[in-house]
Amino acid sequence: MAVMANRIMSVEGRSKLKARVSPYWHTLSSGCQLGFRKMTPTSVGSWLAQAYDPATRTQARKSLGAVDEVPQYQRFDAAKKLAEAWFEHLGRGGTRKIITVGDACTQYVSRVSTSGSPSNAEDLRGRFRRRVNGDPLEKIELTKLTRRHVEAWRERLLRAPVSKGRIGEEPVSQARSPSSVNRDMTAIRAALNHALDEGFVTSDAAWRVALRPISNADGRRDCYIDRSGRQALIGAAAGDLSAFLKGLSLVPLRPGALADLKVSNLHQQLQVLTIGKDKSGQDRRIKLPPQTFEFFKSLCVDKQPEAPVFTRENRTAWRKDNWKKPFKEAAKLAGLAPAVTAYAIRHSVITDLVTGESGAVPLDLLTVAQLSGTSVAMIERHYGHLRSDLASIALASLAV
Repeated sequence: MAVMANRIMSVEGRSKLKARVSPYWHTLSSGCQLGFRKMTPTSVGSWLAQAYDPATRTQARKSLGAVDEVPQYQRFDAAKKLAEAWFEHLGRGGTRKIITVGDACTQYVSRVSTSGSPSNAEDLRGRFRRRVNGDPLEKIELTKLTRRHVEAWRERLLRAPVSKGRIGEEPVSQARSPSSVNRDMTAIRAALNHALDEGFVTSDAAWRVALRPISNADGRRDCYIDRSGRQALIGAAAGDLSAFLKGLSLVPLRPGALADLKVSNLHQQLQVLTIGKDKSGQDRRIKLPPQTFEFFKSLCVDKQPEAPVFTRENRTAWRKDNWKKPFKEAAKLAGLAPAVTAYAIRHSVITDLVTGESGAVPLDLLTVAQLSGTSVAMIERHYGHLRSDLASIALASLAV
């Protein structure tokens, strides 16, 4: 064994090895071996790692490839480094199965889909298709992923233009906004963290810093639609979209969360609406007022428990790609700004709950956060400045 080990350590030794299917092994430590396989006399050969687990009495093997990105005289050391990294991965509890970044993204989409968030899964699938599929990052094994790989991907993401344009106009390319970059980084960070939880990798060092979000990227939500504007928008929309927009105007849900609602989410005896795993990652329940409950109840008539509450004319659930164009058309008919989106309705409803605008009853920030499925910190960050008038009124009441 010692003689054979010395032979695979040198270029000359490997060149003299007899071609065969079985690898030539070199023991690195107890139960851990580095192998070299030479299938034909002219082959450059390939490297393998082999680990024995005495607890389970099983042996695992991993292909390391030709390692031909380095000169011949450096290949033993390079292969040894790869093997030792894999042995460390196993020793820290990592799984024996090797997956790529692309695999991790696919698995995460599947997990989100089966957890009851089809619209979120659809959004993730689209982001990964645009930003990971076909990118050099896609094929990198997680156990080989480095911070340099992820930082290079982030640079490509920052440079990637986006196409934007109004309906009926030729789209134009423009630089990506920091908030858009953050959303894409959030998606892949979630996929990699899921792979970490599943044991496919044992450290987040490769992406923990590289995928930190851009600070102050979102700014404040400035596209506000008052109650009359929302009524005009609902009136201008077609029947199926009109109901969807009315739902957005009655409860502070994200459009995707509203689209995901099923008949079974409405408890008709308690008049409570249960929102499944939203962006916040938790279920929450909203006690509906009578008029709002009757509206939701009317949409559930003659539908099975798993049927969507809000449907299109063909009785399928709403998705972003479905409502985007008709929403823009309705907004134009209602005389609203071209930049307005369906998400702006949620922002406007939250604004009313925070400030008491449009005749709404103002609520404390904790209650608003619970209703909208976000944190108090996010509500404070984006809407806290709107309560300055209320603070002034309160201070004025202290005058002596």
